[in-house]
Amino acid sequence: MNDDDYLMGSFHSGQLRANMPSVPDGLCWVSILSCLLLACSYVGSLYVWKSDLPRDHPAVIKRRFTSVLIVSALSPVFVWAWKEFTGIQTGPSLLALMGIRLDGLILAIILPLLLTMVLFLGPLIQLAMDCPWGFIDGMKVAVDPCFWSLCLSDMRWLRNQVVAPLTEELVFRACMLPMLVPCAGPSTAIFTCPLFFGVAHFHHVIELLRFRQGTVSGIFLSAVFQFSYTAVFGAYTAFIFIRTGHLVGPVLCHSFCNYMGFPAVSTALDHPHRLTILSFYVLGVVLFFLLIFPMTDPLFYGFPTPVCTLTSTPGSICS
Repeated sequence: MNDDDYLMGSFHSGQLRANMPSVPDGLCWVSILSCLLLACSYVGSLYVWKSDLPRDHPAVIKRRFTSVLIVSALSPVFVWAWKEFTGIQTGPSLLALMGIRLDGLILAIILPLLLTMVLFLGPLIQLAMDCPWGFIDGMKVAVDPCFWSLCLSDMRWLRNQVVAPLTEELVFRACMLPMLVPCAGPSTAIFTCPLFFGVAHFHHVIELLRFRQGTVSGIFLSAVFQFSYTAVFGAYTAFIFIRTGHLVGPVLCHSFCNYMGFPAVSTALDHPHRLTILSFYVLGVVLFFLLIFPMTDPLFYGFPTPVCTLTSTPGSICS
């Protein structure tokens, strides 16, 4: 590190320390209970409707849209109430803390999504190899209004690609991280926040058991796997949120991952071009870890990011 880098790092650290709020007693308990209440409100909103229909039925999806959008719209009130109750003094506005701001917005839209696509390089190559369309045909479909009209009329597509990513990232990242960072610090908050997100997905077990969609042991094994996967994914989007200070990046990455699903490694192993595909799997993972810090550098998005002004121990995550 040269002298300029050292001075710049010292300046950034000093700037963060100067902006950090004082931490009141009992903050961690209030923050954790607030996050727990918010998570329970989100999941509970899915079950206010009495129905004997499965979760993928359009009528069930529409009703759940209504309740979950109401809870999501009210979720900033939780953050405001937490702020007022704890007496935390913040420089950035409430919306800025929740990642709703203009500074660095264009890069926040492009870079995190591009980084996530790098991670999925293997599955994307596999998808391209198996796709019956050529590149030109694919582009024609992508810009066809009829295609998007069909997507928007599909309740499952709307849930998986729009409503779930937007509401879950708003509630479990944009609202919870500002409450957890002052208490735990950004690094710990990145791994604490996804626990609420992972546990929230356990409600699927209720419906699988209710409609007898598999054996009890199989359902619980599936739930454990889903919890692990969603917790790791939640840590990743929490990392993006803290590093970029924007909500849009996690939402787009969430939507993309919902579309791609968990990488079909077993299918890749049986593919006629498995050596090529597996090579891209490995290349994608290597490039992802090489690029994860450079492509999420807070200097691209307006340093310091709003949520990082809430901590006295910003560490490498915030700089």
